[in-house]
Amino acid sequence: MTAKWEKKGTNDGVLTFSIANEEIQKGLTTAFNKVKGQLNVPGFRKGKVSRTVFNRMYGEEALYEDALNAVLPTAYEAAVLEAGIDPVSQPKIDVKSMEKGEAWTIEAEVTVKPEVKLGEYKNLTVAKQDREVTEEDVENRLKAVQEQQAELVIKEDAAAEGDTVVIDFEGFVNDEAFEGGKGDNYSLELGSHSFIPGFEDQLVGSKAGDSLDVKVTFPEEYQAEDLAGKEAVFKVTVHEVKGKELPELDDEFAKDVDDSVSSLAELKEKYRTELTEGKEKAAKEAVEEAAIKQAVSNAEIVELPHVMVHDEVHRAMDEFLNNMQRQGIDPQMYYQLTGSTEEDLHKQFEGEADERVKTNLVIEAIAKAEGLEATEEEIANEIKELSEAYNMPEAQIKRVLTEDMLKHDVTMKKAVDLVTSTAVEA
Repeated sequence: MTAKWEKKGTNDGVLTFSIANEEIQKGLTTAFNKVKGQLNVPGFRKGKVSRTVFNRMYGEEALYEDALNAVLPTAYEAAVLEAGIDPVSQPKIDVKSMEKGEAWTIEAEVTVKPEVKLGEYKNLTVAKQDREVTEEDVENRLKAVQEQQAELVIKEDAAAEGDTVVIDFEGFVNDEAFEGGKGDNYSLELGSHSFIPGFEDQLVGSKAGDSLDVKVTFPEEYQAEDLAGKEAVFKVTVHEVKGKELPELDDEFAKDVDDSVSSLAELKEKYRTELTEGKEKAAKEAVEEAAIKQAVSNAEIVELPHVMVHDEVHRAMDEFLNNMQRQGIDPQMYYQLTGSTEEDLHKQFEGEADERVKTNLVIEAIAKAEGLEATEEEIANEIKELSEAYNMPEAQIKRVLTEDMLKHDVTMKKAVDLVTSTAVEA
């Protein structure tokens, strides 16, 4: 085979190649075997007509389309390898010649991966990350857990910020009740910002048995368009005011919240260790993000193929919707709940798609420049990690991900590690 690649644009071009007569004959045999079982020819049992009789009655050319479909994928793949190109789009096929007894000539319009001109990507300087865990950090973690363990107790005093009020309410716009504006025995934590801005503030100072009018204005961007920007009055009745009663920070508290410790001192030490690990992980991720972002910024790509950006948007959408599906929310339900459309979601992911595509291309270019390759041991470890992360048998991982996909993922990780491990914090 002789394959010829001719660029027609920054990332577009035409791949011209031929399919040898020997391969064509194999394709014709495949095509004939496919159709002969459907033929009813006088003098022959169904499916038993010979190739010679078929050619005489219908002409060999009747098999050409099916024959081409049979041999084209392999021929195209071989041409791509010979030309040394990396297509990122489905080829647009144009058959230039299909003469009997001769090689067939094919042209394929394709988009290929763009050229990446790497800049500096090793020994990059990134901002120094904070890894220190202070006593205040530990105390804040302890107080947060204490808040979680707090009990709500009825209080006679007026409601204050942080208290919970149990209320009935009904909302009116222009003296008319509106849909969704009513609730009974609703528990509302003041300061949680779960209601319309200004609503909770007006309940501070109220007591059990109080009835009051709460006046608010719906935000201009409110999800219910018929209420957006309008003034409303909520008639509210306060049934109960509850305050938080915090447990004592002592050894018993420590044992109650974590049965692996026997004292408050041990709990603090455990939190210190967890916070240190968390800060270390956050710092590592921040260094990685900053270094990769800098390496990408230092690289040059003249133009990103639209098809790659388009595919990235849809990959991100599919991943997002699949995550929703795992939570029991199908796409139509998601669009209904959020008042959005598929087009809105597409636009949402368009913003970062360019950067993600460029980042992937730069990391691939770094791997190529450094001659990085995944070893069999590294691939085996990747399969094991994925198996543990997704609680799936390793055999299933191998069925879902091809060896090429696994090799690519491991190689990309090695390239990222090269960039981040040489980065210097300053």
